[in-house]
Amino acid sequence: MEEQPAYFVKSVEKAFDVLLAFTTEHPQLTVSQIAARTDMTRASARRFLMTLADLGYLRAEGSTYELTARSLDVGRSFLAGLTLPRVAEPHLKALAESLNETTALCILEGPDVVYVACVPSPRLLSVSITVGTRFPAWATSMGRVLLAGLPEPELQKYLQEVQLQRFTGRKISSPEQLRSEVESALSRGWSMVSEELEDGLRGVAVPVWRGNEMVAAANVSLQTHRASAEAIEETVVPRLQETARAIALDFGGPHAAAPSPKLNA
Repeated sequence: MEEQPAYFVKSVEKAFDVLLAFTTEHPQLTVSQIAARTDMTRASARRFLMTLADLGYLRAEGSTYELTARSLDVGRSFLAGLTLPRVAEPHLKALAESLNETTALCILEGPDVVYVACVPSPRLLSVSITVGTRFPAWATSMGRVLLAGLPEPELQKYLQEVQLQRFTGRKISSPEQLRSEVESALSRGWSMVSEELEDGLRGVAVPVWRGNEMVAAANVSLQTHRASAEAIEETVVPRLQETARAIALDFGGPHAAAPSPKLNA
């Protein structure tokens, strides 16, 4: 075992060992279980447990102990500064560099999608995209993914109020057709939109989850001559889904990346 530096306080390490012994699978532990998990004697484990209980980080329930809400204080300051765009940016950058394409993260705000993070491709796109850029949700892959995550009453209200204008020669012609596209995104877990927002531009998007909540959509924008829709489905979509899971994992922890049963991410 590597020798610890002179300043190292062993009791601090042991206290954290005790706290980290509690998991989702084992939220309640006895003194004997803690001793086994932390490589302590029962007497030492009991003293640490009783001290942490006196400090309010643990609660005794009969012969077992469990974490209290105060244990969240340890990471509260870190989580307060952990914004989704900040978490997503390195993952989007890695994907943009590997694909040599523009990547982004969007949220739904009213009838629009809003870009909250964007890593541009070295190749110029005809559409200027920066953080804060807005587009009508119905005309984008990100929007259709995010609309697929809405409760049915909210989606119905959106479809009743949406104004479908023409940006190119290709567009959704009716709210019924838009619902069909949204339902397709719901069943597939991703959406692709080609040349409905801008000629020569194709976008593909997947959801980013935090537990059962869809918090954003991750997107790759490509020029249509770069790859066919079939090639994008085979090569880009799986890598985009992997990026979305990595963002979810960093933003919400091990259980956040699991997709909702409502949408196969």
